[in-house]
Amino acid sequence: MITYDPIIQKISSNLFTEHNFSVEVLRLDLIHPEISGNKWFKLKRNLQKAKAGNFKTIITFGGAFSNHIAATASACKLEGLNSVGVIRGEKPEVLNPTLLKAQENGMLLHFVDRKTYSHKTNNQLKNELEKNFGEHYLIPEGGNNKEGVLGCTEILKPEWDYDVVFCACGTAATFAGILASLKPNQTLIGINVLKGENTLVKDALDQLHLVFPGQNFFVGGNDALDKKVISESCIINNYCFNGYAKLDKHLIEFKDKFEKEFKIPLDYIYTNKLFYAAFDLIKQNKIKPNSKILIIHCGGLQGNKGFEERYKLI
Repeated sequence: MITYDPIIQKISSNLFTEHNFSVEVLRLDLIHPEISGNKWFKLKRNLQKAKAGNFKTIITFGGAFSNHIAATASACKLEGLNSVGVIRGEKPEVLNPTLLKAQENGMLLHFVDRKTYSHKTNNQLKNELEKNFGEHYLIPEGGNNKEGVLGCTEILKPEWDYDVVFCACGTAATFAGILASLKPNQTLIGINVLKGENTLVKDALDQLHLVFPGQNFFVGGNDALDKKVISESCIINNYCFNGYAKLDKHLIEFKDKFEKEFKIPLDYIYTNKLFYAAFDLIKQNKIKPNSKILIIHCGGLQGNKGFEERYKLI
């Protein structure tokens, strides 16, 4: 198992000084070379449960550039487990860097068409996987289950005294886990990287009620921006730009400038939007002055090479 020794990096800017903000970055991207960011927290308890049940094979789902697929392959290799990745889309003639690395880490890649993949929770596909690969432990896409949420409750340390915490949201499992671990005076702001209606608010609440029955939680949406400052935990989808894994010149410009100034690498899909949003909300005076802020770097850097090849940025 990976030992979690948090690495926190303070960043300084005239933007922060103007409002007397203390801003720090939780560098989850540095906890492991391949199982980085929030992925380890969503995998940890799933792998423990699989091994406790004497399962030898892990099956999970993801797209061709999935951080979850890459991390699962590496984690299973580390834990001595077999892994199978059910990949959305037809098998390409040449594997991209993400899938190639997963394969090198021992993962069997099982490609299914997008229609079949959209029914990945149906029994028909589950039965097919059982038939093809035998008895196995199934982890949903992105590690989005009870074990994944519980794992994410370990990201923040109870002694930390941040006023505002920012995190990126894809499935809302990380958001839910962090929210459950907050102290009453702390606010969590999730930045949705997906385009469309903000369904992640409901997803987060559903996960929280499933994992912590009987407890009351509140998660706001874009309505949190209607107040002078954001005063409640929420998931905001104003920063999805062109959508998930889509190219946007403003984000590219921000990424280049940010990395040069702070020497912290960002991924194109999650942390680029996260830091853009955090900086923009500070500029808009939406964060209470004198706040101590933590921005969680959720990793995902492995996908940069594939993104750059896809959009010919290199």
